[in-house]
Amino acid sequence: MNPFSRRFIRFNWWALVFIFLVVIAGSFVRTTGSGMGCPDWPKCFDQWVPPTDSSQIPPNYKERFSQKRAEKVEKFGDIISLFGMSNVAKQLKSDPNLLKEEDFNVCKTWTEYINRLFGFLAGNSLLIIFFWITIYYRKNKRLFLVSFVNLVLIAFQAWFGSIVVASNLVPWTITLHLFFALVIIGLQLYIIRLVSPSQKQNIHLSKELYILVWLCFIITSVQMFLGTQVRESIDALTRLGISREQWTESLGLPFFIHRSFSWLVLGLLAYMAYKNERDSKYKIIRWLFIILAIELLSGVLLAHIDMIGLIQNAHLLFATILFGILFMMVYRIRLSSQ
Repeated sequence: MNPFSRRFIRFNWWALVFIFLVVIAGSFVRTTGSGMGCPDWPKCFDQWVPPTDSSQIPPNYKERFSQKRAEKVEKFGDIISLFGMSNVAKQLKSDPNLLKEEDFNVCKTWTEYINRLFGFLAGNSLLIIFFWITIYYRKNKRLFLVSFVNLVLIAFQAWFGSIVVASNLVPWTITLHLFFALVIIGLQLYIIRLVSPSQKQNIHLSKELYILVWLCFIITSVQMFLGTQVRESIDALTRLGISREQWTESLGLPFFIHRSFSWLVLGLLAYMAYKNERDSKYKIIRWLFIILAIELLSGVLLAHIDMIGLIQNAHLLFATILFGILFMMVYRIRLSSQ
């Protein structure tokens, strides 16, 4: 008999949904250029509920928040210097662009604020799960430990979000921010694996399919970070005034690897889907193929259609879902005894 209540299991699934919403909201923030919509953290223009009009903004806010940012960047630079990143720290501290404040834009401010609200929901849902486990399921040491690590990680992620803002959206900090989000998703999926009867059921695969799942998982993980590098390059090209027609030839090696790996994953999953329909008929593998096909289509549209914001959000959404399903499969797959 499963010792975990249905309410607890359901709440863990909702926590996962909130985490996904944070990732998607973060993508929307980036594509709309709203990351600096709130120049301070955790408040927004020194208010818990952000302003809706420029008359509500604190006087001399640019000078005030620029000074606060300078102090935070100085501290962050000292921290990363301890990890051997002295050159990066020096670049951060000496970059005058980090201290430039944007003009108030109500749409960008509220877009960033809504993103933070999703983060608040996700963080507090993990906090509730931890206390829930502490009160009712503390004898399960593994569950307690994973929940504690995930809670610490999302707290760190919230702090690091303030660093992303303080560093004025330095590209590598955004990539690292996504990495931590994916780790949090992976840990939350593992918690669900531990408590949900449906996720405790293993998927028995042939050696060939077993290897294919792991290959797809590894390549998809690499793909997500190549994708962030491509996005960083696009941001740089846009700042230089280079038109989208010239992007492909200017993006360099990461873009071509990202594009080539997409077709490789499609080929692997197509073969996996064929083998699955012939032998096992697992629904989760069918969903993998469908989501990857949509993901690949969004990538093609992203390269050729001038709707970059909308399509980029869809691209990251399906990439994150694909990553989550593969993560779930990695936990559950076992070699068939046959």
